[in-house]
Amino acid sequence: MAKKQPSAKIARISEGRGHIHNSRGDPRIVEDAAHALSRQSPPNTIPRACRSITVKETPLRHFAQELEDVNRALLQMGGLVESSIHCSIQALEEGDERLARRIIADESRINRMEMEIDSQVTRLLALQQPVAKDLRFLTSVLKINGDLERMGRLAVHIARRTLSLIQQPEVRPVVDIPRMAALAEDMLRKSLDAFVRQDAVLAESVLPADREVDELRDKVFQELTHVMQSQPARVLAALDLMFVARHLERTADHSTNIAEDVIFLVRGDDVRHRATR
Repeated sequence: MAKKQPSAKIARISEGRGHIHNSRGDPRIVEDAAHALSRQSPPNTIPRACRSITVKETPLRHFAQELEDVNRALLQMGGLVESSIHCSIQALEEGDERLARRIIADESRINRMEMEIDSQVTRLLALQQPVAKDLRFLTSVLKINGDLERMGRLAVHIARRTLSLIQQPEVRPVVDIPRMAALAEDMLRKSLDAFVRQDAVLAESVLPADREVDELRDKVFQELTHVMQSQPARVLAALDLMFVARHLERTADHSTNIAEDVIFLVRGDDVRHRATR
């Protein structure tokens, strides 16, 4: 009697080997079972192309958010510095000791913000390796951050001179110091607005004012020199006011630096040290 042939081949996956056997036990190597299953797209899954796009976009969105965080932190610091400069002049004009001491106390906040912004920018430069305008933005932020910190320090110096002036005989009003202060504040406000708006034209409008502040400083020095020669009792007060004028002139210089950084950021054009300034 002939041996009965199997009616059909019965498939079985051998354990751990990815082989398919028939009923006679003869192995036939085929595609690995796991690989074969992976080629079948299960229902309700995201196509491979879409998954790869999602993975690539996430770091870009994250980097954009970090740039926005840096921008927001710098503007917050700029607002604090602008307030400190304004209040230092107010304290000087009104002889307000309490306000002057508050400005001095605020210096630690400005210093802390400067360090935090520097840390953020340094990390982004190291990890993201930005190019083109992103690179210009971050390098500009580093420079503007330093200028703002120095302006905050100048506001503190004015506040300290105010505390000294309160204890001394009053010098007759020096008209050009309030004019210098108003001009320096306007320069800072415009330079920060230009940064926010990415407006190179507004930034350019700041540059000519620096020369005007320098001329006012020279006039203040001449006037105060005359005071010291004619009123020996007011020599120390006149010296304090000279330092105030010098601090305001340096404030204007830093505002000019910020405006130049904005022009570089927007146009990629370095306008430092040009004769037109």
